[in-house]
Amino acid sequence: MKSTVVLFVLALIVATVSAAALGESNAERMARGLPPRAPRKLYSRATGVEASKPKPSSKPPPSCSTGPIQCCQSVEKASNPAAALLLGLLGLVLGPNVEVGLTCSPLTVIGIGGGSCSATAVCCEDNSHGGLISIGCIPITL
Repeated sequence: MKSTVVLFVLALIVATVSAAALGESNAERMARGLPPRAPRKLYSRATGVEASKPKPSSKPPPSCSTGPIQCCQSVEKASNPAAALLLGLLGLVLGPNVEVGLTCSPLTVIGIGGGSCSATAVCCEDNSHGGLISIGCIPITL
């Protein structure tokens, strides 16, 4: 009889402590002056099912030996009326068959990966005119 009572009391204590411990938040513990509990791991990482790392592309990104790749709104011959007007205003004299990029901005490495050039990607010999016009441009594929 004594052992039954002892086992019953022990089971009651274990049930009470475990029920109180599971329902108590760290905020409640800290409000009573107790230290917070260690974080519980709510998930387990599955082995072999982990996301694979992206593999580098076998194709190197395009590059220009004359400076950064440019994204131009249009690429025209220097004889084109719009290009000729800009060249004249800047005091530049070019041959009629020289390709020029109009309204250009440089592409960054991030931009190349994201394909952010919605116009024409080019490699130009002279990008020193503030993005208004780039001279000696060759279209490239990103």
